[in-house]
Amino acid sequence: MLILDPVFAPILADIRRDAPALREVIIAGQALEQAIAAAHEPDEHLRAGDDLAMILYTGGTTGRSKGVMLSHRALMAYALCLAGAGDAAPGACMLHTAPLFHVGAISGFLACLLGGGRHVFLPAFEAEAVMAAIAAQRVSDVFLVPTMLQTILDHPSFAEHDLTSVERIYYGAAPMPPALMDRAIAAMPRVGFVQGYGMTETSGSISLLKPADHRDPERRRSAGRAVMAIEARIVDAEDREVPTGEIGEIVARGEAVMTGYWNRPEETAEALRGGWMHTGDAGRMDADGYLHIVDRLKDMIITGGENVYSVEVEAVLANHPSVSQCAIVGLADARWGERVHAVVVARPGENPDAEDIIAYMRARLAAYKCPRTVEFRSEMPLSAAGKILKAALRG
Repeated sequence: MLILDPVFAPILADIRRDAPALREVIIAGQALEQAIAAAHEPDEHLRAGDDLAMILYTGGTTGRSKGVMLSHRALMAYALCLAGAGDAAPGACMLHTAPLFHVGAISGFLACLLGGGRHVFLPAFEAEAVMAAIAAQRVSDVFLVPTMLQTILDHPSFAEHDLTSVERIYYGAAPMPPALMDRAIAAMPRVGFVQGYGMTETSGSISLLKPADHRDPERRRSAGRAVMAIEARIVDAEDREVPTGEIGEIVARGEAVMTGYWNRPEETAEALRGGWMHTGDAGRMDADGYLHIVDRLKDMIITGGENVYSVEVEAVLANHPSVSQCAIVGLADARWGERVHAVVVARPGENPDAEDIIAYMRARLAAYKCPRTVEFRSEMPLSAAGKILKAALRG
């Protein structure tokens, strides 16, 4: 719908031609202006603080989506974290490729807005369009999920585009294979990479790994340190904090944490028990306060009584020269309880077989961690935000 001043009526035909999706046009003149002037100011402008700002739905990668209620305070707290940390440089130009129902896109938008930055929006992710927009608009900042970054690096015209304006690439929303990170740094050595680990329930990132940390090959395997608006710790099954270096569940609290799940009081109480947001992610904290993500607890595979973390296996499999994308899931198995199953998308022109994949993995990992079965696909099932839908892979 378009509300149009009568002065623009002569060009209405041109507008309709250039906007084929336009269905309704209202020609509104002085009467509309008088009605607006006489109207009472809406109460909405008084909303702030702990009032509800938006409901964002989780990605549903491991199950049914939930509506996450985020307050004005939570969104602003995280945006100020980014702006205050220098991640929203004045004069920055941010390219938005992720959908704006993704919390990473919204938090980046707000932080850049606070910093006085400029925004460029694309209707959907397409590698050629992204690279063209960067060159044309001299984009300095862009948020990409790992699958997007890989698609850009794999694109045949990658080297032909002028991407020299890019100063920072933010990434997150899914585990970044170390091999892909190393490749991206080598391909774009002047770019500062910023990893954000978090979730919709925390208005964005729980922790950030800054560009300086990416220069250390070991440090960049971590997820960085907690942001200013968040306190993070690692707890056991009884919610007791574990010693440094031990694996447990990552929990977080602070101004940026959600109010709760829309119309799901029981799940809200469970997630926020003890005043901490329980992420469902397994991780550990090192002596320097850097967070290391081990796996989604729901993605951990128990095979023959042994715990297998899918992220660890995926990191090794991603290094196979014929593998473009991969995912590790647990499938029901009469003998082992669950078996480690690999789903692989091969690189263009490559044709690996299951025996080759299994042999490669057995040479690099303990036998119980290695895939027992391998499935090849032409593409991965992805959410609208670009995350691999593991629930779909499990069938």
